[in-house]
Amino acid sequence: QVQLVESGGGLVQAGGSLRLSCGASGGTLSTYVMGWFRQAPGKEREFVSGINPSGSMTVFTDSVKGRFTISRDNVKNTVYLQMNNLKPEDTAVYYCAKSRGIIVQKISSAYAWWGQGTQVTVSS
Repeated sequence: QVQLVESGGGLVQAGGSLRLSCGASGGTLSTYVMGWFRQAPGKEREFVSGINPSGSMTVFTDSVKGRFTISRDNVKNTVYLQMNNLKPEDTAVYYCAKSRGIIVQKISSAYAWWGQGTQVTVSS
């Protein structure tokens, strides 16, 4: 049973940067789509970004395009989310998730395994 563990969250001022990492134990990530989701207080969990197994295709929600980058290192079994020019509205718990398949999808039901989440707080 794969276990996903996120790290890299924290408190940052608006305009700052953070890099989230998602590592896995008990299974490989290399043959699956990986996604990042976030959930702000009082809001539903939303898709942030996804990446296909080879890393050749990435998808972003409109609000983070041009600011966030997703990447993966299949040798290290790790996925990253580089977040630049952070805004207060990016404040949320960020989750990484492993998809059931190889097509990047934005719906949470397409992802079968989830990490515990890491808090990102952006102050204005």
